Amino acid sequence: MTDVKLAYYKQKDWKRFISLIDDRESMHDSWEEWYNAFLKTKQGLINQGLRVFDIEVDLDKLTEYCKIHKIKNNGKARSQFVQSQ
Repeated sequence: MTDVKLAYYKQKDWKRFISLIDDRESMHDSWEEWYNAFLKTKQGLINQGLRVFDIEVDLDKLTEYCKIHKIKNNGKARSQFVQSQ
């Protein structure tokens, strides 16, 4: 069975998360919208026979990861960060 890691953002961290990312325009407007999309994506992956792990994103560690790798905090960087966890 193939494992997939999905980024999970806590509702209480959402405003801070939005303030840190470089691709705000491509992110959902609210945590609720994001969470609904997250659940839909997760269920789709499970339906494909994949084993899905929620990776709770520590915003400080994510920020440090982007600084160390000299990359913008965008979707690609967040995906790489989550896969490294």
